[in-house]
Amino acid sequence: MNGSASPCEETRYASMSRRPNFGRTRANEDRRTMAKPQTSMPAERAHFVPIDPKDLPGDAVIFGRTPSMREIRATVERALQSDLPVLIQGESGTGKEVIAKFLHVRSRRRDMPFLKLNCAAIPAGLLEGELFGYEKRAFIGDNEIKRGMVETAEEGTIFLDEVGELDWATQLKLLRLLQNGRFVCAGGTEERSAHVRVICATNCDLQVAVQKHALRPDLLACLRTINLHLSPLRERKEDIPEICEYLLSKLAKEFGKETPRLSPAALNLLKQWNWPGNLRELENWIARIVVFGTEEVLGYELVRKLSSTGSATGRKHRVGHLKEGALRRPRRHSGS
Repeated sequence: MNGSASPCEETRYASMSRRPNFGRTRANEDRRTMAKPQTSMPAERAHFVPIDPKDLPGDAVIFGRTPSMREIRATVERALQSDLPVLIQGESGTGKEVIAKFLHVRSRRRDMPFLKLNCAAIPAGLLEGELFGYEKRAFIGDNEIKRGMVETAEEGTIFLDEVGELDWATQLKLLRLLQNGRFVCAGGTEERSAHVRVICATNCDLQVAVQKHALRPDLLACLRTINLHLSPLRERKEDIPEICEYLLSKLAKEFGKETPRLSPAALNLLKQWNWPGNLRELENWIARIVVFGTEEVLGYELVRKLSSTGSATGRKHRVGHLKEGALRRPRRHSGS
C-alpha cells in the first residue's frame, strides 16, 4: 500500500472536518428562526375550516325559556364584547362545548381557528407540549419543532375541556398566558406571544380541587373572570319540545331518514324522565327513534324506568297510554 489516502477515506475525512462548522451554523440558524416572529401560516392551519354557524342549534334551542338559561344568555351576550377568559361549568352532557362554539362564532374571532383539547384524554406529561408546543430535543428521540395549540389557534379560540385535569406545571404556564399573553415552549427558553381567547369547561367543583391542592387558586380566579353555570336538563324540561324538534331534524339529515314527529304521549314521557345524562342522553334516545322509525323504542323502556321510581297511579297512567297506542309505530307497507 502507498501512503496516499483512498478516495473513500478522503471523502470521510473531509466530511469530518466540515461537520463542526456545519453544526455551529445550523444551530445559529435555528436560534434565529426561533427568535424571529412567524409570518407564514402554520402547516396545522392550512386545512382549517371555520365553524359554520348553521351547524349550531338556534338560540331558542341553546338557551331555551327557563330563567336560569336566560341569565346565561345575557351573560354570554356581554362576554362577546370582550376577550376575557370564560369558565363553563355544568354536569356532563349539558352542552358546554356548544356554548363555547357559540361564543366563538358570534365574536370577532369567528373566521379564525377554534381548537378543542380534552385535558382528561392526554397523559399529564404530554399536556404541556400539546398546548404550548415544544422545541428541538425537548423530548428524547424528538428532533423537530412542534407548534402547540396556542400558536396554531393564533387570533382564534382554544377550548380546554375538563380543565381541572391539567398538571401543575401546565397550570402555571396557562396562568402566565392568561395574565400577559406570553408563554415558553416545552424545552425552550425564549418567550413567545400569543393572541388567543381561552374558554374552559369542567363538570367538577373546581373549588374542591383547590382545597385538595390539585388546582392553583390564582388560576381558578383567572379562569372564572366570566363564569357560566349551565342548568341540567331536568331543570329545563319546558325546553324539551324545541330541543327534540331540532334533534329530530338534525339526526334525520345525518342518517338520510325522513324527519319523524313525536306524539304528545312521547313528549309527555320525555318530560317525566330526569335525564341524568342530560342533552347527550336525550340525543341518543332521539337517534334511536330516527333510526328505527318508531317511538316504541323510546316508550316502553322509559315506562319501565319511570315505573321503577313513580307512584302506582302514575305507573298505571303511563302504561295505559301505551296500551291505547298513543305512541306512533312505524309505517307498514302492504305488499301487492
